[in-house]
Amino acid sequence: MKDFIIPWNDADMGTPAKTGAPVTLTIDGAAITVSEGTSVMRAAYEAGITVPKLCATDSVEAFGSCRLCVVEIEGRRGTPASCTTPVAEGMVVHTQSSKVQKIRKGVMELYISDHPLDCLTCSANGDCELQDMAGAVGLRDVRYEPGDNHFDPTGTGALSMADAKRREGDGNFRYIPKDESNPYFTYDPAKCIVCSRCVRACEEVQGTFALTIEGRGFDSRVSAGGALDDFLSSDCVSCGACVQVCPTATLQEKSVAELGTPTRSVVTTCAYCGVGCSFKAELNGDQLVRMVPYKNGKANRGHSCVKGRFAYGYTEHKDRILSPMIRESIDEPWQEVSWDEAIGFAAKRLKSLQKTYGRRSVGVITSSRCTNEETYLVQKLARGVFMNNNTDTCARVCHSPTGYGLGQTFGTSAGTQDFDSVEHTDVVIVIGANPTDGHPVFASRLKKRLRQGAKLIVIDPRRIDLVKSAHIKAAHHLPLRPGTNVAVVTALAHVIVTEGLMDEAFIRERCDWNEFLEYAEFVSAERHSPEATEMLTGVPAETLREAARTFARGGNGAIYYGLGVTEHSQGSTTVMGIANLAMLTGNIGRPGVGVNPLRGQNNVQGSCDMGSFPHELPGYRHVKLPEVRETFEAAWGVTIDPEPGLRIPNMLDAAVDGTFKGLYCQGEDILQSDPDTKHVAAGLAAMECVIVHDLFLNETANYAHVFLPGSSFLEKDGTFTNAERRINMVRRVMAPKAGYADWEVTQLLAQAMGADWDYAHPREIMAEIASTTPSFAGVTYERINELGSIQWPCNDSAPEGTPLMHVDGFVRGKGRLMVTEYVATDEKTGPRFPLLLTTGRILSQYNVGAQTRRTANSTWHEEDVLEIHPHDAEVRGVKEGDFVKLASRSGETTLRATLTDRVSTGVVYTTFHHPDTQANVITTDFSDWATNCPEYKVTAVQVSPSNGPTDWQERYNEQAEQSRRILPAAE
Repeated sequence: MKDFIIPWNDADMGTPAKTGAPVTLTIDGAAITVSEGTSVMRAAYEAGITVPKLCATDSVEAFGSCRLCVVEIEGRRGTPASCTTPVAEGMVVHTQSSKVQKIRKGVMELYISDHPLDCLTCSANGDCELQDMAGAVGLRDVRYEPGDNHFDPTGTGALSMADAKRREGDGNFRYIPKDESNPYFTYDPAKCIVCSRCVRACEEVQGTFALTIEGRGFDSRVSAGGALDDFLSSDCVSCGACVQVCPTATLQEKSVAELGTPTRSVVTTCAYCGVGCSFKAELNGDQLVRMVPYKNGKANRGHSCVKGRFAYGYTEHKDRILSPMIRESIDEPWQEVSWDEAIGFAAKRLKSLQKTYGRRSVGVITSSRCTNEETYLVQKLARGVFMNNNTDTCARVCHSPTGYGLGQTFGTSAGTQDFDSVEHTDVVIVIGANPTDGHPVFASRLKKRLRQGAKLIVIDPRRIDLVKSAHIKAAHHLPLRPGTNVAVVTALAHVIVTEGLMDEAFIRERCDWNEFLEYAEFVSAERHSPEATEMLTGVPAETLREAARTFARGGNGAIYYGLGVTEHSQGSTTVMGIANLAMLTGNIGRPGVGVNPLRGQNNVQGSCDMGSFPHELPGYRHVKLPEVRETFEAAWGVTIDPEPGLRIPNMLDAAVDGTFKGLYCQGEDILQSDPDTKHVAAGLAAMECVIVHDLFLNETANYAHVFLPGSSFLEKDGTFTNAERRINMVRRVMAPKAGYADWEVTQLLAQAMGADWDYAHPREIMAEIASTTPSFAGVTYERINELGSIQWPCNDSAPEGTPLMHVDGFVRGKGRLMVTEYVATDEKTGPRFPLLLTTGRILSQYNVGAQTRRTANSTWHEEDVLEIHPHDAEVRGVKEGDFVKLASRSGETTLRATLTDRVSTGVVYTTFHHPDTQANVITTDFSDWATNCPEYKVTAVQVSPSNGPTDWQERYNEQAEQSRRILPAAE
């Protein structure tokens, strides 16, 4: 297949790369020097010599089962497999002797004798390694008579499945029909050559161990799960690793069977979670056939999850809106109009509102799903066109405490490591994160390291999969009570300090010693001991002490955390406590250590970097600083308001008060994703001009007056910045279906408001970002294309980026150990609301589900359910699958219950992917003390049996249906 935009080599080298001392050998007369431990096969490939192979691929360790890669080595007997034979100094190898050629042809003849000869109609035709290898070894005939085989369902000796369809016979007990249970790929045992690639990929790459080889000898076959399982009912997580390595059509994407073998590809970046996986978008013409993980992607290293690999169908979904729409009021149906009319309508309304209510009466919300360039333009629209700082982002609703907490302790508002760092860690703390569901590709890399012997400490109210699953088990699980993160983290620090486990040399060299002494006095107090906090946190004191010792004594220690840390009233305090742990133990500034926030969406990091907060300009520089404003005023030709603007909750409050009237919301659904849904609805309803810029009529659009069609990640150029500060290219795969990329729409609105913007391409926007933002000073599209990706800061002192932060010193100078006093949340349980609700995500769905709900991913998760402990369910008369009413002080909703001991008694859990549930009608408006990040993770609730939807749900659904009426453009 011809690659359209691939500037780097991604050829399959047969076996994984190794590192070690140089070894020189001779292969077919050519001298080649490689690292010690390299296989003969890989050495041959590096010398430009192709060795035939079927069971070998460089994403898994060598297996040596197919015998097609045999070679001759001078001085050795026999014909060893080149994939399992390591190189040796002075070795002389022959890959094309008459002996090995004869062996290979015979081996291939045996494979073909039990394989259907339907090549011309096979979905892998043109992309089949078995077909390629048959040609490579020169096989031109098969001498074997038809006999026992796995592909002829009739048992009549048919040589192809097409031929078998025309015959009648007694049947073939070895034949197994194709498994089409998975919505994205098929498994056809008739075409399997039992190379075990899929089994090894499931084990070594994904770490799920869902596949095995069943039977022995000629009866061997790949099996998913138990005897009665198919791929859908098995433990398979549909990551696609098995499909990717399969050399035949045994495991094949259904899209390839339907649309044909792709002919070109474009390397781009996934638009789901914050891992930032690189993919090859493979196409026929401008029709996307499949997404294949790009092996040179530095974040994912050739792996993927079900969302990035398969769940891209939303871009073609019938719900997608491709024409701009307007309406005078939200109780009217939508009217399709031209782009000029929609932009003109929006600009006129915004100008009128500012004239009537003042320049601060309108604002913007940027998106963590859009590119850096698009986000930069939206905040520039607020500051340079609306002339105020009313800009906020969904990133504040999830990870703003990360920016504040790490900024205070380290001096930078981002994680310290790259994902490769996990390969060097010895002990890992995962706190408030569920990587197997939220960041599955990173989770696979973490699980691989755990199988190699690293220890794991999980701090989470739920028993997440990492606590115990196939071939991994956490050394310690601290099932804390929701809302007590600070108490637990401080208790861990108490043990480290009082037992003398801290790295004093690191603290003296890298931190402020006087601040440490003050902190040590605070944390050593008896009230912070595990014994004193046990009743509060629910974590047994001895378990906590053992966990602290494991982390402090375990070698390289890394901490990974997620929204279970940040989405609390003390989110910022917990982040500072985590930074304290890293500094106390000296786990900063080298591979295998660090503090690593797992960002929830694809560009959460980037939207923060680009100045989406109302008090910060791009690069995390406060808007009140004259020297910072001068930089942007010179670039933009405007005067920037020194007064910080409104956050989303403040915008909604001001709207209800009548002072905030207009909102431009790009790629964000605040009505479904923000807390206290009723308050959000009231604020939106009070506005006179709500502009929603999105792919679909989302929940927020129920209250919109203008709808501007968005462009998917496949339809634009730009960059995303992932959780490891990695700036990845987003490349246009196809033309925007609505006519414009999102950055162009924002520019059209700015121009209609009177701005003289004239960007011709996103690279010009990045050039402006680089000229105004020190951490991006060295970033250009050309450099990203050259290097593959760049981790900021990238500047003159780090022209190729910075994989590891704080190597020789902290950005702020000395690391700052912060006092982390526990303050209980105002959200309390009581007789009316005795349970604590915490929320999260599930593997198959993403955020508010706008994308994944419009794909076959709903096969696995078609509705939000409430996890409740069997004891709590029993005393309430709730059984498995019952509808229950979930009520809090803010509101109530209904959903089905599932009984599980994954949650402790007194704790319930649900996801927020489906608008039918509207889980955020339950959550409150309590928030982090420093950043206003909502406290999604702690809500006092009651659960009771229910007969169906609540009155509020019925009213909401009725209003939503009324709001989504669309009149054709001609009416």
